[in-house]
Amino acid sequence: MNDALTTAADPWGPVPSGERWSSGRWALDLRGDELADIRCDGEVMLRAVRLVARDVDWHTAWPREITARPGPADLAVDLVIDDLGIDLNATLTVTARGDRLEIAVDAVVRSDSRTNRTGLVLLHPPRLAGEELQVAHPEGGGDSLLFPVSISPHQPARDVSALTWSDGPRLFRADFAGDVFEMEDQRNWSDASYKTYNRSLDEPFPYPLMAEEHIRQRITLTALGPLAPPSVSPTGAGPAASTTLTMTSAGSVPTVAIGASTAPDPGPTAADPVGAHRHVELELTDPAWPAALERARHGARDLSVLLVSPSPPDPGVLEQVMRRMRGIDLRWVAVVDAVSHVSEPELVEALRDTAPPHVPVVGGSRSHFTEVNREWDRLPWSRLDGLVFPITPLFHTLETEQLVESIAMQRVIAQDVTARAPECPVHIGPVTLRPRFDNVATTPAPVPTRSDLTKGYGAERTGQDDPRQAAPQLAAWTIASAAALAVPGVASVTWFEEWGPRGIRTADGADLPVRAALEALVSLEGGTLLSAASPDGWLWAIGARWEGGRRPDGVRQEILVANVSGTQRSIELRVDDQAAAPVTLEAFTWARISDLEEGPWTS
Repeated sequence: MNDALTTAADPWGPVPSGERWSSGRWALDLRGDELADIRCDGEVMLRAVRLVARDVDWHTAWPREITARPGPADLAVDLVIDDLGIDLNATLTVTARGDRLEIAVDAVVRSDSRTNRTGLVLLHPPRLAGEELQVAHPEGGGDSLLFPVSISPHQPARDVSALTWSDGPRLFRADFAGDVFEMEDQRNWSDASYKTYNRSLDEPFPYPLMAEEHIRQRITLTALGPLAPPSVSPTGAGPAASTTLTMTSAGSVPTVAIGASTAPDPGPTAADPVGAHRHVELELTDPAWPAALERARHGARDLSVLLVSPSPPDPGVLEQVMRRMRGIDLRWVAVVDAVSHVSEPELVEALRDTAPPHVPVVGGSRSHFTEVNREWDRLPWSRLDGLVFPITPLFHTLETEQLVESIAMQRVIAQDVTARAPECPVHIGPVTLRPRFDNVATTPAPVPTRSDLTKGYGAERTGQDDPRQAAPQLAAWTIASAAALAVPGVASVTWFEEWGPRGIRTADGADLPVRAALEALVSLEGGTLLSAASPDGWLWAIGARWEGGRRPDGVRQEILVANVSGTQRSIELRVDDQAAAPVTLEAFTWARISDLEEGPWTS
């Protein structure tokens, strides 16, 4: 992990983080090895530029040493990378000259290495959706595009030597040298960016880096046209002044489920009522799947079950699964392929043949929304009773800024998918900080052999845990994430695990701060959803309304509001046409409000 900005005592770290460097019209924040929030004339024009080295499984090789050497017109950042089989020294050089900012890298490979990609990446902010984009090609010519509004399943720009784009009334250009670049829409993974990276994915990987080889690349940014402020403030740059959140009715509150623990035995003996709705993922080639199912059903009111099966499926194994699930109240069952990670038509048909007719059969992906988006036209929609996919914000990078910025992108994903499939119930989850497995690894995963859970199963073997799971700030993040995902058409959201390193409790049963947030979300069940659009990506609210309350209009309502910014925020919270109530929230806190008239409220 790139832990330059966090500590064991404070795994969340400061947000925003980094040291400001500026020269002339240009400024940026140095966050570890990332050149973040690149500004021109005081306004953010790029989310980031950084050197990224990926190993043969697309894992990031993080720098072991980072040394910054700032000057009045130049900034140099020395990096030592000796991780995951990638061994190199690199210097990032930033040079400001009037209307131009040049970012160059010179990396020297110290010993033979293998990589899937090593080079510069540039991140455009998501507020550019719908803005004009001109793409220049190395051989000449170009294309006139728009930054995608709907999340693009495939690369919107390929064979790139330069990009020119509008940002409201402003105009910028980026020239790339040292390789051919292409762009992808990282909102697929809930990243707040469009990423332009070197070396096309059409090229073979992994490829060798030879000792003493130099990797030299350059990105030159140019501010074109007259000086003017952007039409939209950058996400995260919103003021700390009072903001109004207006909540309106938006259908039903999604079911809140908790993932079954994948951690090693032993765990808590008593079931947690917060996890009454539970979700479990069973790999049918893992001898421990029967034990995992038994653990998941203990103390659960009902289960959703996602099966991971080879193609073609073994009908005998599916029948065995169904026999073991007799007596369980199943919310739904799904099946995905163990290689493609999506619901292949033959798997769905086999599941329909064996599942009880009253149980909904759901399909989608177990990796990311990305795979659902890319395979949308191959999903057997006529045979599906719902759609499922997880969200893992820390797939590409690990800074807390990445985690927080993903919340607004989660709203984009939820709105995108429910608009495309308006009659299809959408089940999102598990929502976890890091991926539960590596769907793009080129190295085969170890074959499980144990039939018990003394070593755990699933994500315990193939995923990653994160120290922020125990952080108090994760509670506010979870409320905000729930508010972002709760749009009409989303039927359920599954969170984290019951207990263990990815859980809401420890293995000995002690509550983590995030459990209180999920308990509050569970309490909204059965009500009419109250939803609000976030004004800036930092303030979020979700609530519910029921008949039979103390209010003069005979209703009861409860609202959860979260601040995921690094500063205190004041909010005017309004429900429909009711009078606004003042709410003050400290940084990364949340509040539970049962009746607006009883305010003011503070966290």
